[in-house]
This record gives sequence, C-alpha cells and structure tokens, in this order.
Amino acid sequence: MLRIPTYVAPSSIAGVGVFSATHLPAGTVIWEFTEGVDRRITADEFERFPEAFRDWIRHYLYRDDSGLFVFCGDNAKYMNHEDDPNCDDSGPSYTITRRPIRSGEELTCDYTLFDEDTKVSGLRFGSSVGSAA
Repeated sequence: MLRIPTYVAPSSIAGVGVFSATHLPAGTVIWEFTEGVDRRITADEFERFPEAFRDWIRHYLYRDDSGLFVFCGDNAKYMNHEDDPNCDDSGPSYTITRRPIRSGEELTCDYTLFDEDTKVSGLRFGSSVGSAA
C-alpha cells in the first residue's frame, strides 16, 4: 500500500502512471506490502480467474521470487518502469525513494529488481506494475 499521497495521470512513459502529490526526501518509504490491500495470488488461483479478468489483471501483476503473483490494490499498480528510476524496490516488501522527489513527479521503478518474469523475459510492451509493484 502506498504510504504517501499520490494520484494517477497520463504518463510520458506508458499510458498512465502514479505521481507523488507531495515533496519527498530521498530514503522515504513510499510503499510496503499490506495484507488486505495488496494480494499474493498463487498460479492455481490465477488460472481459476475468468479469462477476460486474467487478461486484464495480468497487466497489473508481478511475480515475486517465490513464484507468487502480487497485485497492488491501490495506485501502486500504475507505477511504470524506468532503467534509472527514482524509487528503489530492492527491499523485500517495500519501496523507497532513491533521491528527492518533487510534488507532481511520476514515481518509477526498475521491474528487473522484483519481477521474476521481467528478469527472465524482459519488459512487456506498455508494462506497469504495482504494477511495487
């Protein structure tokens, strides 16, 4: 769950993105996995979803190193990838700012740090996560 105020708006990276609604210093924890808001989904659970829903939700999921899909239940699912992001997702279940972030700046992350599918197959076109995700 995002721990800071954010909003979703058009992104110059891909479709829409999540933007900070406030100034943030470097090292600020902006997201952490929160049971009840965010969800871990097994491959079996994912396969039981109706196909149309699987097609929609897959865009917002990432697969963690245990093989579970993670769905961010808030604006974090709109976080876009950048090769030099302003946020760091190398922690086990949280995201921090790598540098100061201006109010109105898009929050970005490096999917290769936390998404096993991206590590193996590379970026999918138009990828976004919570895409923290």
